[in-house]
Amino acid sequence: MQSPCVGAFETFSSLSQSINRLKLLGIHAKSSSPRRRYGSYPCISCDCSDHRSKDVRTRGRRRGEFEMKAKGKENVWSVDNEMARVEKEKERTRRRRSKEGKRVRIVNRNGDRVMVSASMLTEVETVLQTQEPVILPEWNTFTSSVSGIWKGVGAVFSPITAKMEPIDIGSRNENLFDCYTVLHLDVVPSTSGTQKSQIQRKINWVTLNTYGEIQQSGSGLGDKDKDASIGKLNDHTFPKIDSFDFGSSDVMEEDVMGMKPGLVFFEDGSYSRGPMDIPIAGLDDSSYYLSPTFKFEQCLVKGCHNRLRVVHTVEFSDSGSDIQIMRVAAYEEKWVSPANFSDSSLFHNSETELDLKPFSQRKRVQPSQLTGSWKVFEISATPVYNEEISIREINSTPYVYLCMENLKKRSSPENLVYFGEEEMLDMQDVAVLWLPGGITAYVDVKKDGILCIGVGWYSDEGINLVMERDYGMDGKFKEVRWKTEMKRRWSNPPPM
Repeated sequence: MQSPCVGAFETFSSLSQSINRLKLLGIHAKSSSPRRRYGSYPCISCDCSDHRSKDVRTRGRRRGEFEMKAKGKENVWSVDNEMARVEKEKERTRRRRSKEGKRVRIVNRNGDRVMVSASMLTEVETVLQTQEPVILPEWNTFTSSVSGIWKGVGAVFSPITAKMEPIDIGSRNENLFDCYTVLHLDVVPSTSGTQKSQIQRKINWVTLNTYGEIQQSGSGLGDKDKDASIGKLNDHTFPKIDSFDFGSSDVMEEDVMGMKPGLVFFEDGSYSRGPMDIPIAGLDDSSYYLSPTFKFEQCLVKGCHNRLRVVHTVEFSDSGSDIQIMRVAAYEEKWVSPANFSDSSLFHNSETELDLKPFSQRKRVQPSQLTGSWKVFEISATPVYNEEISIREINSTPYVYLCMENLKKRSSPENLVYFGEEEMLDMQDVAVLWLPGGITAYVDVKKDGILCIGVGWYSDEGINLVMERDYGMDGKFKEVRWKTEMKRRWSNPPPM
């Protein structure tokens, strides 16, 4: 007896007729006819796949027809598409950092100091005061606060490992890691008619220290016994600042600071300085190959006469989507005299002796010192953009200053890398540099694509000063936040 499958393929002349005939066969298989006893639908389906493969190899006309039938369906699962879309958006945000994919390897761990880490998670516990407008700071008050002669120390750190890097090359081709600086900040008349005054800045410097950073154990900033022993050692190693003649020393930098777009200042002398726009190329932009480099200088003032300046040098490539941190420089300075004092009376006066230790002799601030609850007072400055008037056509930028106060809780960061640790780390997870002298410096891209460049300055009194500067996905300057954070030392929150 001939198989019903073979008879079916010999009879049918086209694919559509075959399918219809197979369906009919499946229906007849339900009958009690003994001739269809082995011709049920499941059996035909399996047998047809076997015989069809043989038939396709022998008949070219049906080969094309069966190949069309065998074409797989497109994956249209909504969950998969949604996950792919979210992952694509994350990838687009991550591309704003050129550090993606890089690895850092540090060997021979000898200490417990954290060098770099991911961002610290901050949550708002209680809002003590909602945003309210504040009086705009006066330019004359700001210039009076920053003018004078400042003496300080400085160093440069790696944006990848946070290690101290050579700041200069000596006469014997040796690396030098520390520097002493003297700043002359003087208020001079402005050359433009729309501005009354501006600040003329001149920085002289000398470099020293061929040994690099001293490896110190323990966390915190107040190990007095260790600091005393280190101080005795370095009294014989490093000359004091008064032994240098800054009148004949090299000039590090000389510029003028005025009420120009991009400068946000406060009356105590704190400020944030950077560009108003970061070039972001569009789809038809012909300048996609350019890689502009900008400096972001942020200054924090503590107790009127002490201040910290941190300068980030950042390169923006690939139409602004890739960010490469080129250099991180930190300078801690102390006000010593008015600007009209002569150099001779300044440097030979024992009362102006510098009491700041070089960065190579200081301990690094640790994440444990910044975790916990903090009472935060914040002043934000937001630029006001006018569509009719370009920001480059005006000498000063209009800002809206708002203040608020709240309680925040800061959690420990992930992906900690310690001093001398042997580890491979994805640099995409590195955002915060834990530097000597209570300094934290970070360049981070948030989930919404906002670029944040920030600086923190922690002291043993439990006070942390913060300055942050934000840029949007379009490259425009968005906001500056100046914060004073006080660590909450009570067990229960105070009554409201």
